[in-house]
Amino acid sequence: MRTVVTGGAGFIGSHLVDALLERGDEVAVLDDLSSGREMNLAGARERGARLQRADVRDGEAVGEVIGAERPEVVFHLAAQIDVRVSMDRPGYDARTNVEGTVNVLEAARRAGARRVVFASTGGAMYGDVDQLPTPETVAPLPMSAYGQSKFCAERYLGLFERAHGLSGMALRFGNVYGPRQDPHGEAGVIAIFCGRLRAGEGVRVYGDGTQTRDYIYVSDLVEAIVTAGGTDAGGAVNLGTEEETSVLDIVRILGELAGRPVEPEFAPARGGELHRSALATGLAHEALGWRARTSITEGLRRTWEATG
Repeated sequence: MRTVVTGGAGFIGSHLVDALLERGDEVAVLDDLSSGREMNLAGARERGARLQRADVRDGEAVGEVIGAERPEVVFHLAAQIDVRVSMDRPGYDARTNVEGTVNVLEAARRAGARRVVFASTGGAMYGDVDQLPTPETVAPLPMSAYGQSKFCAERYLGLFERAHGLSGMALRFGNVYGPRQDPHGEAGVIAIFCGRLRAGEGVRVYGDGTQTRDYIYVSDLVEAIVTAGGTDAGGAVNLGTEEETSVLDIVRILGELAGRPVEPEFAPARGGELHRSALATGLAHEALGWRARTSITEGLRRTWEATG
């Protein structure tokens, strides 16, 4: 199968590229390398993956790349992912996540692609809700510009299916973690904590640390993304574990892995972030035959060992 992965030099995208190559796909990566890294694709390029540098905000460039590749499926992962950046620069966030998605959809349509699989968000989509784990039937009420831009992009995915017959599915990710996540980035608390503990430094917790997220290990997530590319099912589907894990739980487990107790430094909570989040995944099991398999303890162990 011919595929294009936007954002394929990033943390999740590079794992997806590896999985597609392992399956035997012909893979092209579209990435501007603003946050992705060429080193993430070193092995993939040796196995034939092609890296095409382009910014998803540049519709002409995106059209040229996807038009030349003529993929059957486009996996659209390129995005602005930092909640804080989205609140400080909502226009930039929207240009990347909304306009960028429209550019990818239009390029895929013109190139004759069968399907677009879109990387959305679960944690930032629903807002603070009483129903946990949260199913897709709960109306989204994002608390951040990032969540709002992803919701708007999902609506364009549906529009292109209704107007042009372009098959699409939005996958609402939980909080993804695992090897290759940037410990110096603005997102990914597990990667940041691992990097600081490996350097012998302390960790900073924003808020009181009781806030929870649904942390999903990257290999479990990628399995679902690959499966989604081969189906015709549409709509939005949560990908998570249905379990809440607090920031203090993460600190405790990583401290055990590091062999020393960790006393975090506490800082004021940040705007736009939720207190609790967990995603119901019954629809993912029904539509994709998928469930997450990696426990938080096992996933953190693998992630910690990969940073050593």
